[in-house]
Amino acid sequence: MEIKPTEISISKMFGGYNKRYKHYSPTLGCSMNFHIFFPPPSSPSHKFPVLYWLSGLTCTDENFIAKSGAQRAASSEGVALIVPDTSPRGLNVEGESDSWDFGVGAGFYLNATQEKWKNWKMYDYVVKELPTLLHENFPELDTSRASIFGHSMGGHGALTIYLKNLDKYKSVSAFAPIANPVNCPWGLKAFTNYLGENKADWEEYDATCLVSKYNDVSATILIDQGEDDKFFKDQLLPQKFEESCKKVNVPLLLRLQPGYDHSYFFIATFIDDHIRHHAQALNL
Repeated sequence: MEIKPTEISISKMFGGYNKRYKHYSPTLGCSMNFHIFFPPPSSPSHKFPVLYWLSGLTCTDENFIAKSGAQRAASSEGVALIVPDTSPRGLNVEGESDSWDFGVGAGFYLNATQEKWKNWKMYDYVVKELPTLLHENFPELDTSRASIFGHSMGGHGALTIYLKNLDKYKSVSAFAPIANPVNCPWGLKAFTNYLGENKADWEEYDATCLVSKYNDVSATILIDQGEDDKFFKDQLLPQKFEESCKKVNVPLLLRLQPGYDHSYFFIATFIDDHIRHHAQALNL
């Protein structure tokens, strides 16, 4: 089982390269794919800061790379993009593919505690295993300068991971994040199955709950939310997160974008703002 990553595809874009890798993950107990976009280097010894993107429900490591157009700004800003998959795959756990919002493609960036889903440890994979793997295998990356962002389920992942690891990430942003999962249908389904019935365990993966505890935030949190997003009112609940941020004086810029939905058309429209938001924090 090859833990060291193997390159499986490469394509040039905006002077840099999209490269896809495969490796065996001891954390998840299966083979995993991830993408890196390497900007063009300014010198042979140049090291790039890293910006992790966490994708949403049903996505793989490929959606963002193919659809977001993030590489243009990442190339000009000199930031490497790291795009992992959204769950373990190929474990053949009973029921893992029965629904689109749970199981395969729906890891929710948590560490499952229920025995059946014990391999669903995407939190540890993103926070611990992947950064170590990058540090050990890609000398052109400066993994000590890292930021994180994501969309929907991945926006939830980015916000919760950032708040619980303020020493590891310089900044965070999100597109249409699941901002208060303990109070929405997606969150109730995922958390009950992955974490069991104890609501206190759920709150450890809810940004709206966490921000009151981990509030030493210096860089402004950026969130874009489409006003025509069909999930806005019952699943995403960014206003709940905004209320929690205000109570503890955490700097948040929540931008409601008229007419935009939940799709990658929305992401592609505002992605440059997010890349620049992170580049500023990473290059301080």
